[in-house]
Amino acid sequence: MPEGPHKVLICSCEDSMPVDGAALRRCLRDTDVISGRQFCRAELDRARVVLAGDAAVTIACTQEAPLFREVAEEQSRAGQLTFVNIREAAGWSKDSKAAGPKMAALIAAEAEAAPAPEYIALESAGTVLIYGRDEQAIEVAHLLKDHLDVTVLIDTADDVAPVRVTEFPVVKGKIRFAKGHLGKFEVTVDGYATPKPSSRGSIRFDDARDGAQSRCDILIDLSGNTSLFPAADLRDGYLRADPRDPAAMLRTLLKARDLTGTFDKPRYVNFTASICAHSRSKIVGCHRCLDLCPAGAITPDGDHVTIDAGICAGCGQCAAACPTGAAAYALPPSDALLRKLRTLLATYRAAGGKQAIILFHDEAHGGEMISALARYGDGLPANVLPVAVNEVTQIGLESTAAAFAYGASAVRFLLRAKSRHDIAGLTQTIALAQPILGGLGFAGARVAAIEADDPELFAEHLDAIEPMDGAPRPATFSAVGGKREMMRLSLRELHAVAPSPIDIVSLPHGAPFGAVNVDVAGCTLCLSCVSACPTGALSDDSERPMLRFAEDACVQCGLCKAICPEKVITLQPQIDFRAATAASRVIKQEEPFLCIRCGEPFGTKSSVERVVAKLEGKHWMYKDSMKRLDVIRMCADCRVGAVVEDNFDPFGAPPRPRVRTTDDYLREREQAERKDNF
Repeated sequence: MPEGPHKVLICSCEDSMPVDGAALRRCLRDTDVISGRQFCRAELDRARVVLAGDAAVTIACTQEAPLFREVAEEQSRAGQLTFVNIREAAGWSKDSKAAGPKMAALIAAEAEAAPAPEYIALESAGTVLIYGRDEQAIEVAHLLKDHLDVTVLIDTADDVAPVRVTEFPVVKGKIRFAKGHLGKFEVTVDGYATPKPSSRGSIRFDDARDGAQSRCDILIDLSGNTSLFPAADLRDGYLRADPRDPAAMLRTLLKARDLTGTFDKPRYVNFTASICAHSRSKIVGCHRCLDLCPAGAITPDGDHVTIDAGICAGCGQCAAACPTGAAAYALPPSDALLRKLRTLLATYRAAGGKQAIILFHDEAHGGEMISALARYGDGLPANVLPVAVNEVTQIGLESTAAAFAYGASAVRFLLRAKSRHDIAGLTQTIALAQPILGGLGFAGARVAAIEADDPELFAEHLDAIEPMDGAPRPATFSAVGGKREMMRLSLRELHAVAPSPIDIVSLPHGAPFGAVNVDVAGCTLCLSCVSACPTGALSDDSERPMLRFAEDACVQCGLCKAICPEKVITLQPQIDFRAATAASRVIKQEEPFLCIRCGEPFGTKSSVERVVAKLEGKHWMYKDSMKRLDVIRMCADCRVGAVVEDNFDPFGAPPRPRVRTTDDYLREREQAERKDNF
């Protein structure tokens, strides 16, 4: 366990940025702030002394992280060691003199611990299938044969010269279907044929067959055809290159050569099948995650879905859109991200910062953009607080709402101009957040995406953000519970601190909140909707025929609407901030029908009377027997007893009419014609 106060090493990086050590010490309570000028070179011995202890240490530099890790290993360090980028994020900026609050906030937020991610193992024995269209595939195979177990599948195989020595299989065929990931690819090949050993000038093949199956660890696609997978660059083990691009071919070859062994892949999404609202009784309700997954990692599996962790690329859109919290992002979990936002904004505000703008970004693109802006431009404005996440698309409504509840004045998402995958999920989150914020008095463009690959364009977007104030009295709530609970908590806290809140805000279609409207006149209280509801938003009463609705539990999955036999249910997406404390609302209630034999209530009075009215005197079973009609007025147990006691014959119907044949029809027609002639 770390001992002593948390220590922070921060230097001016050879006076290239201002650092107010005294101010940081005032802001970062219970923290030992050690300031300097060049800890990575001239003052490295000072860093060694600090790293020799067992206290948790944060070094305000990411450029020299490898050096400090090496020093920590030399010191047999046992304490926690973290790094935060102060220079590019705050110090190297035209607003550097006003960046003190941001520096303090970034350092404090970095100290918020996140749980270690869970990993899955992808194992590859080096079996590779090279799918090409000509001799290029065979040439690549020659380069890889000493490193991998190679098989070549040629699409067209017209005028392909035979190999002099068969060092690896070369076959013909076209991949019709492929599935899997690194270590577990399965392909279905049509037109599969093996070469004839007697081939001379060009390869001749035996008779072809369809539906051949093959398995491999690595799949190299040099066919130049359409990708075998959606979001191909996100599929581990699937390497695709344009055969006309030598540089791309070389990169593919080098990547493939290293794909042997066991690889640890993070489990990006934790899934709880028991609260999934996908379907009930083979009727589909919620399909948000299925619509959004760019990699095809999500598939239906009975009443819920299944997420293949080996295929999942970690975009997080399923978790952001999941209304029940069945899919929850794990890198980091939502509660850890909310704790970081809380510390970041609280420290920034306590240090005197105003009008904070949260900038969510990833490291691969966003980190480079921030660095380029700091090195070659004006740097980030002093009120823009960068928050690095694994994927920007993982951010859902709970994090966005919490940011504003904690005091942010605006939120921006930094994306590539052409993202690696569809950002429809993030677009939906923005479309959902805007009306909520507008309804609570946060005027202006509070939430938006910045799609830019040019640092100058990125800077223009930041400069165009209008100065706006955040919540007048920011919230300080702690993030606890599951994803759905945190979303509701964040929204309630946002409502409590909003400038001019209203109770009900209309939301766009697909929102995870809303009401259920029932045409009461057409409802028969069959309660199919109650049995289908996955969250208990719709409920009944064990004592009387009744349908209740609790809006706070409704996720707008649509199962009640889909399963209703009378088609009298409609969904109304909205958020009612009173729903959390409101009692369940009675939608419809009727008098129960009392069994005429034992007096026990069963069914509804209107339904039983309606059935009796439809059958009495109209159906052959009930024309002459009141006893049979009374059976309908009995509960299930009494009905069985009455049938047994009175020896009702279920087959006691009137005689069936004689079967009519063709001869009967011909005879009748002949008789009719004779009658007409006379």
